[in-house]
Amino acid sequence: MAAYDFERLIVDIPDYPEPGVVFKDITPLLADSEGFAAVVDAIADHFKDAGITKVIGAEARGFMVGAPVARRLDAGFVPARKPGKLPRETVSESYALEYGTDALEVHADALSSDDVVLLVDDLVATGGTAVAQAHLVERFGARLAGMGFLMELAFLDPRSAIAEASDVEVFSLVKVG
Repeated sequence: MAAYDFERLIVDIPDYPEPGVVFKDITPLLADSEGFAAVVDAIADHFKDAGITKVIGAEARGFMVGAPVARRLDAGFVPARKPGKLPRETVSESYALEYGTDALEVHADALSSDDVVLLVDDLVATGGTAVAQAHLVERFGARLAGMGFLMELAFLDPRSAIAEASDVEVFSLVKVG
């Protein structure tokens, strides 16, 4: 696949959600059929030979990118949700935020030790959400094959946090800073 200019469809929104923050709005990229297809294809093509059986993605934007990548890889999709959002028995993993903690949950039967899992999300910032998902995969005895992101906020050094939890490949289409 030829290189695609993803950044031309990512809009900087200064001072959102608070002063000093530059929000990276990916909705124009997702709204562009060629751009959205390029995101899905690039991540799926990168991991196409990894034997992926499941893709895990955290709500909500991880669903938007992860589900079509799963379909493209002929794999199942596992939604990682905030506590209380899934209707059956769950497995939960807490993680630290700048001020406090949060958690992600998956159904207790979402993964098995036979699964080869790819973590997909729109963005990796500090790595906390990715690490929580990696721990969830590990708790099932499944094998995490890699992590694929549309965008990486490299200036926040998420790879260091991820490397402390997992030695899998981290693949990002756009690196900021």
